[in-house]
Amino acid sequence: MTKNDNIEVTGQVVEVLADSKYRIKLENGHEIIGYASGRMKKNKIQVINSDSVLVELTPYDLTRGRITRRLTPGFTPNKFSSRRK
Repeated sequence: MTKNDNIEVTGQVVEVLADSKYRIKLENGHEIIGYASGRMKKNKIQVINSDSVLVELTPYDLTRGRITRRLTPGFTPNKFSSRRK
């Protein structure tokens, strides 16, 4: 298993928690706790309730994830959508 074996899924923010954490409902119905990635914090991207987000999950812990981007309406993620490689 390599470092880049992350699972990318889309979800919707259900609740904003303390310390820049969020409760996210994934498209398959599961709820996880997510946090904003460092790049989102650096660029001061705000995430509020009912925002659609792209979340990275590791295979080790599927209950926590990292929010990598906030999605705009009409956006369909694919494997080439990430700017970072």
